[in-house]
Amino acid sequence: MARMQTIEQVEREVGPRGNQKMRWGVAHLLSTYNNTIVTVTDITGSETIARSSGGQMVKSDRLESSPTAAMGIAKKVAEICREKGINGLYIKVRARGGHNGPKTPGPGAQAVIRTLSRVGIRVGRIEEVTPEPHNGCRMKGGRRGRRV
Repeated sequence: MARMQTIEQVEREVGPRGNQKMRWGVAHLLSTYNNTIVTVTDITGSETIARSSGGQMVKSDRLESSPTAAMGIAKKVAEICREKGINGLYIKVRARGGHNGPKTPGPGAQAVIRTLSRVGIRVGRIEEVTPEPHNGCRMKGGRRGRRV
C-alpha cells in the first residue's frame, strides 16, 4: 500500500527539478599559457573524482593550452563525473599568479567552462582563486623596472 508523502519529502528524494537529485562537485581549473589542468573533487575537496590535462588531449607541447585541447579536457571530465553521479559543478578558476606569474588565466579557461555547460553539467558558482602576492619576494626587472 502506497503511503502519502508531503512535497518536501518528495523533493528530498528526487530533487527540486523532479527528475534527479543534484549532486555537486568542485572543478579546480588551472589555466596557464602553457597548459590547462582540470581536477574535479567532492565538495570538501578531499577526494579526487576526475582529472585531466592538455597533455592527454594533444601531441605537441605548444597546443596543450589551446581552447581545442580544453574542450577535450572538459568532455572527458564531464563523462567521468556523470558516471560517478555528479551533475553539477562549482568552478574555481586559477591562473599562475604568485609574485612573478601572470594573474590572468590562459586561453583554455573560458573554453572549459563553456564546454562543461554545453555537455549537460550544471554550472553553479564560478570563482577566481588566483594566488595574490602580499609583498613577499622582490619583482624582477631591477630598481628602475623593465625598460622597453
